[in-house]
Parts: sequence; structure tokens; C-alpha cells
Amino acid sequence: MELAIYNINGEDTGRRAQLNDEVFAIEANEHALYLDVKQFLANQRQGTHKSKERSEVSGSTRKLHKQKGGGGSRIGDINSPVLVGGGRVFGPRPRDYRFKLNKKVKLLARKSALSVKAQDNQIIIVEDFSLEAPKTKDFLKIAKNLKVDGKKLLLVLASREKNVYLSARNVPGASVMTAQDINTYSLLNNNAIVLTESSLEVINKL
Repeated sequence: MELAIYNINGEDTGRRAQLNDEVFAIEANEHALYLDVKQFLANQRQGTHKSKERSEVSGSTRKLHKQKGGGGSRIGDINSPVLVGGGRVFGPRPRDYRFKLNKKVKLLARKSALSVKAQDNQIIIVEDFSLEAPKTKDFLKIAKNLKVDGKKLLLVLASREKNVYLSARNVPGASVMTAQDINTYSLLNNNAIVLTESSLEVINKL
């Protein structure tokens, strides 16, 4: 698969970038995509939720009335879960939601996501560039030239460019990451994937 290479002014340079078919043209594995996205979202969860159980509620442990003979139901102390203000039965406890996923499955998911985006014509190749200073308006200008302004945009660089990252930080829906850090969720969660030439070289070797 070949795609045109553009410059930051949105002009076709006349050159073509070769996309590795083993990365950008495979049959998407939906189950691998599901598992990788599920793991990514699970890893974001803090798992600090907690509710007080019967033994943790502040209250007297005195038995409210005798077990038999009162004409009512049996009852324990005021911390009972059946009473207002009592503890909660089987409430949430702090836990770790992370789970392990095979590296080959994660790689398959990443290739599947790239293939899906390539088939939907949502991948744009741009010449390597850098910004002299962190300016949001410069990043917005580049996005407008590439006709991806207003879209959820993921810019993939070969290495970390501080000025580019800072310029995109305040742009709604825009994110920047290196080719080494791309993940299935970020690829699927954006409508436009802009790859620099150098980052494409890295991704072609997945």
C-alpha cells in the first residue's frame, strides 16, 4: 500500500510512502482489538472505591431488643445492613483491575487497528518537522493545512518533540505520542492518524 507524503503546508510532495502490508493491510482481528482495548481501559482504573461494611460503621454494638417475645422480627445492633445508616453488604473494596495480555495478542491488535484506519483512509503521512517554539496556533495551522482540524487527531512522531507536544497540549481532541508508545485504544479512538515519515519507518517494522 502506498500513500502520498504531504508537507506541513498540506501540499503533496510528489513522493510516496510505502506501508508494510503485514502491518497496514491485514484482516482485523476483532477479538484481539476487544481484549487490548479492555486491558487499556482496565489499567486506567484506580480501583480505590470502598464502602463501609457492618464492622466499620460507627455505632453501638448493643442488641436493640431481645431475640424472642417482642412480637417483631429478630434484630441485632444498629449497624445492621437492613437498617438505615447500617453497613453495606458485599460493598466495593479496593482492588487492582489490571490483567495480563499476551504480547502477540497486543501486537495483533495494534496491527489490526492500523489496518482498520488504513482501510478507512484515516491515515496521513507528513514530512518530518519540528517547531521552533511551543505555539498552539502553529499546530492548529498545520492541522488546518492537512484538513484534520476539528477532528480527533493523533500525531505520531519518531521521537519526543517537546515543542510539538506543548503546542498540541491545549488543542481539544488532539494528542501526540511516539511510534514506540502507540496503542490500540489511541488508534481506534481518533478519527485522523497523522504519521511522520520517520515514525512510519518504525511502525513498518512492527
